[in-house]
Amino acid sequence: MILIEVSQVDADLLPITPLKQHLHLGSGFAEDSAQDSILEGYLRAALSAIEGRTGQVIYQRQLRWIVNGWSRPEGQPFPVAPVVSFDGLTLIDAAGAETEEPQENYDLQLDPFEPRLRAVSGALPKLPAGGRAEVLITAGAATNWGTVPPDLAQAVLLMAAHYYEYRHDVALGKGCTPFGVTALLERYRPIRIGLGGGA
Repeated sequence: MILIEVSQVDADLLPITPLKQHLHLGSGFAEDSAQDSILEGYLRAALSAIEGRTGQVIYQRQLRWIVNGWSRPEGQPFPVAPVVSFDGLTLIDAAGAETEEPQENYDLQLDPFEPRLRAVSGALPKLPAGGRAEVLITAGAATNWGTVPPDLAQAVLLMAAHYYEYRHDVALGKGCTPFGVTALLERYRPIRIGLGGGA
């Protein structure tokens, strides 16, 4: 299973000013924006890390989900939540030939933790031998920083600040996560169960 970002989060949506305030960076100087591109990079890394740990897509955007086999043909759980819309299903055979499935034949079963893709009738289509399915979805909880769930927003700022403050420290352990971030994400842990998309 592979999940690919079709549309990236727009830079204007990233909380650069809140991160500066969190870091107590100076303001009122001509070079106020000098570090914006650096902070943007840490925010994108923090978003990616938080989404990867929780399965929760923070900013609403389109994603392409590549599946080599259904784990539950009667109703395949999506690997992320919340899923806002199911936007298309394409079957691709071993030679690369594509068959676009009629979108009206499939239905999105909404669920805050385990949304599913279902066929309107019967089971999901059989995948071509040696091929795959590509499912296009729109997922995400927020359309701007003000609508990001508070616990996830705080986790993003803490994680980005951690990356910024320890940017020169090569001794940090792999996958090091501040305790505060771990605590904030605890309630999202169950979403990691049954993410499907068998190999």
